[in-house]
Parts: sequence; C-alpha cells; structure tokens
Amino acid sequence: MHLGVNIDHVATLRQARYAGVELPIAPEPSVLEAARAALQGGADSITLHVREDRRHMQDADAFCVRREIPLPLNLEMGATPAMLELALRLHPDYVCLVPERRQEVTTEGGLDVAGHADALRELVAELQAHGSRVSMFIDPTPEQVQASAAVGAPMIELHTGCFANTTGAEHEQEVQRLIRAAECAHALGLEVHAGHGIRLSNLASLNRVPHLQELNIGHTIIARAVFTGLQAAVREMKDAILSYSWS
Repeated sequence: MHLGVNIDHVATLRQARYAGVELPIAPEPSVLEAARAALQGGADSITLHVREDRRHMQDADAFCVRREIPLPLNLEMGATPAMLELALRLHPDYVCLVPERRQEVTTEGGLDVAGHADALRELVAELQAHGSRVSMFIDPTPEQVQASAAVGAPMIELHTGCFANTTGAEHEQEVQRLIRAAECAHALGLEVHAGHGIRLSNLASLNRVPHLQELNIGHTIIARAVFTGLQAAVREMKDAILSYSWS
C-alpha cells in the first residue's frame, strides 16, 4: 500500500508567522524542505491542499513542489472554476476534489457527489483531459461511491474522520461502513484510497478494510516530526503500513 504524505500543516505553521505579509527569502518552515524530507522518508506521493482563501498553502508552494520533487503530486482542491484554473496550470498527477467551508479548521466530511453530479462530471472530464487522475473525497456510503463512479472518477478517497474519532461499538460501526464502501468501490472498478485522522494507533483497524491502495496522512506525521524529525516520522508510518495485506 502506498503512503501519500500531506504537508499542509507545515504551511500552516509558516503562515502563523507570515500570513498577510510578503514572505521572506527563506521562510520557515520550508514547504519544499518538508516535501524533500517526506521523499527521503519513503513517501510514495506528496499531497497538498491549496484552499481558495490561501490560508496555508500558496500557489507558489504547489508549483515549487511540482517542479522540485520527483514524486507524484496530489492536489486537493475545491470543485470551483478558480481552482480548476490553478490545476490546469499546475498539471498535478492527481486531483482530489474535496468540500470547502471557510470556517472549518480542516476538511470536515466528504464531498456530496450525488448532490452535484452534473457539475462534477464536467469538472472530472476537464481535469482528466489535461492529464490529472481524479479522486473524490467522500463519506463511506454506497450512494457516494456509486455517484463517484457515475461522474467518471477512477478513484475515491474514503473520509476516515468518523472512524478516527470513535471508540467501542461506534468505532466498529465505522469500520463496517468503510468495509462496505471499499467493497462497493472495488466492484465498480474504482481505486480506493483513505484519509483523515489516520494514525499509528488506529492502523490495525484499517487492516480489516479491503482493497485500499493508498493512505493520505498528514497531521499525525507532522505532529510526530516535532519530536523525531520529519524524515523519521514518515519512515515510521511507511513501515507501519507495510503490514497491510489486501490486494
């Protein structure tokens, strides 16, 4: 299974000092150096989210990582004309379409593909015509999985936030939701990824979810890096997911 490392929180830390001002020649921490450390730690791809309000990642960050890092780039973005224009200039390997709400701290919940199918179908076609494979970041329900296939997306990323934030019987219910969604997606020929709130302590539960090909993980790796360094934190997570045995 592949590991996509999300480096958004490195930009969040930088913007805590430099938001609203011109960046110095070498702002700290460096998004590019974070991507290099992730590469050295064994990341299979780099994920970053350029939000419309540019609260953390800036356009220049995305273009710099695209130019300098020899790993596939996964751009998370809102499904809007302005973000489409950015993606068509950036040419990321992958685009993950996510919901955006201005007041949220991080992405909360999945994209309602079923409710916006016509507009998303056009957006998916445009992105893929320009060489970016598209994934839909969705809640783990059959309705959203089927809608993702219907709009032409070859991949989905299952939102694991509820899975990550529950315990006991509720946690088991969320594991079962993920299992059913992954099985549904596989039957429809979709590539299955997962992300949000995944950490070392809940990886064992994800081993029960079939057909996962990639995990996109950010916050826990950056948090761990405070104590171990980023390269080591990425390597620790990459080693941990090697036990996954589904095909």
